Amino acid sequence: MSGIAWIAVALFVGVYILIATERVHRAVAALGGAALVLGVGIVGSDEAFYSRETGIDWDVIFLLLGMMLIVGVIRRTGVFEFLAIRAAKTARGRPYGVLVLLVVVTALASALLDNVTTVLLVAPVTLLVCDRLGLPPVPFLLAEAFASNIGGTATLVGDPPNIIIASRAGLTFNDFLIHLAPIVVVVLAAFLLLARLLFRGALVHRPERVAALMAIDEREAITDRRLLRRSLVVLAAVLVGFVLQRQTGVSPAVVALVGAGVLIVISPLRPQELVADVEWGTLLFFMGLFVLVGALVHVGALEALASGVGSLTGGEVGPTLMVMLGVSAVVSAIVDNIPYVAAMSPVVDSLVTAHPALGQDGALWWALALGADLGGNATLVGASANVVIVGIAAKSGLHISFVSWLRYGIPTAVMSVALCAPYLLLRYA
Repeated sequence: MSGIAWIAVALFVGVYILIATERVHRAVAALGGAALVLGVGIVGSDEAFYSRETGIDWDVIFLLLGMMLIVGVIRRTGVFEFLAIRAAKTARGRPYGVLVLLVVVTALASALLDNVTTVLLVAPVTLLVCDRLGLPPVPFLLAEAFASNIGGTATLVGDPPNIIIASRAGLTFNDFLIHLAPIVVVVLAAFLLLARLLFRGALVHRPERVAALMAIDEREAITDRRLLRRSLVVLAAVLVGFVLQRQTGVSPAVVALVGAGVLIVISPLRPQELVADVEWGTLLFFMGLFVLVGALVHVGALEALASGVGSLTGGEVGPTLMVMLGVSAVVSAIVDNIPYVAAMSPVVDSLVTAHPALGQDGALWWALALGADLGGNATLVGASANVVIVGIAAKSGLHISFVSWLRYGIPTAVMSVALCAPYLLLRYA
């Protein structure tokens, strides 16, 4: 590689280290790295802002923006709190039954929305339910973090890495459902069995506390029924738009923005309230990261990496799928899976171009998605939802250490990836 290529690689590695060590906010690290890439002339404004191959992926940015606005409106109706309390009461206060229902609700919501938003909404209610039942909340919070990453794997919008993959590979909402949802259901079922073993010490039934839980009226959680009805209609229309993407030719970004626009018009919320619900730091982080990754593509660094991976496995489908799955799981456990997938997507694209068999039915893309999404459960910093859960716990005076997370995260990630390996081989190799 040329000298300028090594500079681009060094800048990217430096930003990666800052993100992994959390020395600075990840958005600051990504934007700072992007500024340096532009400042030293590795890429220009045309490559950074207008090129589909090396620039900011505006489809991803606006899809996230639209969904954040939609979820922000729905959140204010109280429907997520209603669902969580109803699930706990349905289990009659039995600890394992409560865990199962909260995990299932979290997984389903993460598949329809996104995992970060879901844990933000479900975790506070979990703290309330555990307090009423006299249960330690940390195991339930951990289980919900794991479930959010598992459930989010199933759809295009469930996990941010999937959005990046879909945009790069031209995959649709239906593609993710057809290829990933079946194995996600299997992994979720296996996790429910594993959770009973992992958290058995915390699942102690206290009959005297059940009465307190049953006294909660979940209907009081709904604060605006009229807005809820309207929001659910809009959300349903947006999901239908996602499913019919191939037939209509309308991208998910456009569908999400139109849905957000309609919901903004019909909701009584003020503009400043709506803007406050948007995670601007996440959007800025994506923008900076796209510029950094685009610079690696522009100088040929990722093409060289793709060639190395292809040479290692000879382009054989089975070995390449296993290497991609394993490497993705390990790396995503060490650093956040979003920057990893942003960096690896061009690599996978190059591998598929060089070895068309790897692209059959999107096989290599699914290996990347499964490894990155499920491997992120292993450590506290492996996925954004994990960091959110730890922050919510800390605000409630609960400490979740890096080491304590490993005790539960590593078995969950290993089990998940182990189930995915035969699935990939049997279905695509």
